[in-house]
Amino acid sequence: MKSNKSPEEYLKEHADEARAAVTALKNSSNPVIYVGAATCGRAAGALETIAGFETALEENGITAEIRKVGCLGHCYAEPLVIIQNPGFPPLLYQKIGAGEAGILVRSFLKDGSDPCYEYLIGALEADENFPTLMDYPRYLYEKRVVMAHCGLIDPAEIDHYLAVGGYESLASGLKKGSEWVLEEVKSANLRGRGGAGFPAGRKWEIARQVEAEEKLLICNGDEGDPGAYMDRTLLESNPHQVLEGLALAALAVGAEKALLYIRAEYPLAVKVMESAISQAESKNLLGANILGSDFSLAVSVFQGSGAFVCGEETALIESLSGRRGMPKLRPPYPAVSGFAGRPTIINNVKTLSTVPSIIKNGAAWFLDIGTPDSPGTAIFSVVGEVEYPGLVEVPMGVTLEHLVVDVCGGIKNGKELKAVQIGGPSGGCLPASLMDTIIDFDSLRSVGAMMGSGGLVVMNEDTCMVEVARYFTDFTQGESCGKCTFCRIGTRHLREILHSITIGEGLPGDINDLTEISEAVVAGSLCSLGKTAPNPVLTTLRFFRDEYVAHVEGKCCPARMCRTLTAFYIDLEACARGCDACVACCPTESIFTTSNRKKAIDQEKCVKCGECVYACPPEYDAVRRVSPPELIPDQGVEPLPENEKEESEA
Repeated sequence: MKSNKSPEEYLKEHADEARAAVTALKNSSNPVIYVGAATCGRAAGALETIAGFETALEENGITAEIRKVGCLGHCYAEPLVIIQNPGFPPLLYQKIGAGEAGILVRSFLKDGSDPCYEYLIGALEADENFPTLMDYPRYLYEKRVVMAHCGLIDPAEIDHYLAVGGYESLASGLKKGSEWVLEEVKSANLRGRGGAGFPAGRKWEIARQVEAEEKLLICNGDEGDPGAYMDRTLLESNPHQVLEGLALAALAVGAEKALLYIRAEYPLAVKVMESAISQAESKNLLGANILGSDFSLAVSVFQGSGAFVCGEETALIESLSGRRGMPKLRPPYPAVSGFAGRPTIINNVKTLSTVPSIIKNGAAWFLDIGTPDSPGTAIFSVVGEVEYPGLVEVPMGVTLEHLVVDVCGGIKNGKELKAVQIGGPSGGCLPASLMDTIIDFDSLRSVGAMMGSGGLVVMNEDTCMVEVARYFTDFTQGESCGKCTFCRIGTRHLREILHSITIGEGLPGDINDLTEISEAVVAGSLCSLGKTAPNPVLTTLRFFRDEYVAHVEGKCCPARMCRTLTAFYIDLEACARGCDACVACCPTESIFTTSNRKKAIDQEKCVKCGECVYACPPEYDAVRRVSPPELIPDQGVEPLPENEKEESEA
């Protein structure tokens, strides 16, 4: 039943109670320990870290509260821990395992004298005795809008979201009306963060104008890109922000039912979202007559089967309908006729998570961030050969170089940047010479890449771009639903040709065939999976054609990455006498001791795994890679006689 109170008054009662609870926690006389326990944190050992804290606290007789929070995005530093110790500002620590947890308890929580600077990143609040997080480049260069509270609030407690202003945008939208919400999002020019960049407000307007008894809102959490985990992190770290954006979109469209489509491979995200929905309903933030208004919204979770193609709208709808996820010809578009013939709006997690901040701060505020045609921020999962991989949120309009070098610390191990692959498995591979490219929807498209969902793979000088094209083509071919002949057969031919080239069996006409087939797949495919699948091939052919020529004509891999075309040997002059580091790591026992008691590799036994390269101490750097294998120099290697070998081992 509709209340006489305004939505803001209704919300204020919950918010005041939530702020009191969070303030009490912040002012607790006992330490409070926050552990990043999203999927990435757990993979790094966060649950063992929690167990370590529990054991150490009990052994030292210390009373403290442990809270599981989400992901800060700094995956290179996991497990991350925030310690709120009375008398100190909240301090953020990195790489805290069970052993380090015990040290922090004994040195910092028990004695209070040693904050353990060796693990410290910085303070969350200004303090003259500690550098703040904003003093560090990784934080200084970011502009956190969508991820502002990730890793800092407990996703299992709705009060933590309410205490930082959660659901205030929904209350404001309910008071000012659905049309106002729609116009604000349209004015902000919020473009969908799922890849295509279609304006969200325009899509909502189409569905709003359709006369129908029932409309549906779907949050697309089917994140299938290799190395991408932005949506998962938002779902696990700040679930109520997603729900608030979902509710605002439903209000603008006129939908009273909403679905969260989350892939089943994200069990923690599913669990967190189901709990969040239940909590929001208990406070009348979802369900019937939200915040005493006449707007109702029923939200449920649907677990997808994990097919990459189900990220496409019509394939997702087919999956929801109990059928195989296969794209359909458009029009009609889902906004006009989607699930069960109803007008259906589908936005991804990042798009919906951006909406509350737009409603709260206004369209003009959002337009001041980023570029005129691509306002706001972009979230990237940066993986590969960088110093600081993880989730990064930066304003649209910064360059790729700024993102890779300044924000993520540049290429690790002193290597040179060779290329970045941006936009997921169907994105383009851009060379180091194009690192001044602006990050926005249109600039990336102009150089053959795309924003995509936000995956960014950074590659160094040791990367073979032909192998990269083969790897991503193998993925997209395996994920093809098979509906379109060009996609089903064309991507298979691309994969087979690329495989032949990487094993030294490339033919003179292969390069031209790759171009011709790629263009045919783009032209003849129905959905974006097929139309963008050849991007890695086309961009590597465009920017790294010389590598293809070397593979086909010279039967060599310039990056010395393709196993069949590469061989390993040990430079006897650089090899340290008596060092057995490479021997210990070799899985096939192909490394033996030579007559001068140095090491050599038996080429017949070597499987070219490359482990010896990493095992060899940097001060010696004796393991060499060559391509083709015929380039191995004759060093006059002779095995150590058996009798001397036995004496040496003894």
